[in-house]
Amino acid sequence: MTTLIIGAHGQVGQHIVQQLAATGETVYGAIRNAEQAETITKLGGQARMFDLMGTADAMVPAMNGVDTVVFSAGSGGSTGDDMTLNIDLDGAIKSMIATEKAGIKRFIIVSALGTDDRSFWEKSGIRPYYVAKYYADQWLQNRTNLDYTIVRPGILTNDDSTGKISVDPANADSSKITRSDVAAAVVAVVKHPQSKQIIAIVNGDVAVADAIK
Repeated sequence: MTTLIIGAHGQVGQHIVQQLAATGETVYGAIRNAEQAETITKLGGQARMFDLMGTADAMVPAMNGVDTVVFSAGSGGSTGDDMTLNIDLDGAIKSMIATEKAGIKRFIIVSALGTDDRSFWEKSGIRPYYVAKYYADQWLQNRTNLDYTIVRPGILTNDDSTGKISVDPANADSSKITRSDVAAAVVAVVKHPQSKQIIAIVNGDVAVADAIK
């Protein structure tokens, strides 16, 4: 199986590349800056140039020979709302369009817990981010024919991996999850294909391999 990670140089993306490559899978890391290629190689992946600000048609060549596309890109907290729209929303949607143009069926997107709750957007302090995530998720569900998985992690931390999650955040002790554990969940989704599912995750008491299978 061959997987393309969009946003491979991001914090979660790097974990996904490393963990998925460690299973023996062929992993392509989509990057915009050629200087990032060395990092992808060190993590066990192979770099492919990819520009989320470009057209969907221009994205298709990077998807050659790919079975699964994972979208883990984000504009980051240091950018403005315009880049949130360009990357988290429009970039995600163009990636979905390109995936279908490339004849690929599987698409996994890293979204966010609370995306489907408008009352939460107002309390979050980053409403534009959740708006972008919501409509990207909606496009994937209602405007494509892709076999999708939407992964919605809680508050991200850089703590050490626990290897354990909960897929029932409402009844979990924590609203947080390490970036490494998010990556482990994505890897488990790649390895155990399911069609049209949404998985909400926070750190918990169940091993990732048992929670997602």
